[in-house]
Amino acid sequence: MSAFVGTQTIASADEFRSLINQLQTDTSCFFLRWPHQVSGFCRELPSDFPSPEGQMFDSQKELRWKRQGKGYSVLLLSADGARPNFKPVGPAWAAQDREAHLYPKTETRFPQGVDDQGINVGQRYFLNPQTATVHFVALVVR
Repeated sequence: MSAFVGTQTIASADEFRSLINQLQTDTSCFFLRWPHQVSGFCRELPSDFPSPEGQMFDSQKELRWKRQGKGYSVLLLSADGARPNFKPVGPAWAAQDREAHLYPKTETRFPQGVDDQGINVGQRYFLNPQTATVHFVALVVR
């Protein structure tokens, strides 16, 4: 795997929507967060997008974002190499795929169940190849 971790700062919500459209695939899933709610796992963007925080993921990459002022700070965790306009974080990364299990909707640690919509997820660890320290854990669609 040609693992890549990179960041980008985006100036506006319109530019951010354009980036999402460029990176979105047929298998992309979203998990969006607002101060008062989460979207749960969804296959399509809700009408109140963009959210202050969230992530989009598929089998090859995860894109995370957080609003900063009128723009967005974006982190890309990719198993298929670098993308244009993303500044690399660190010199090299190794990636390892792992299994993952979602909590059932009846789990009492959440005030309301989180809907998984039948999406099968896994995890991808991004680690420093020299120290084997895991720095990021990304969700992937299986």
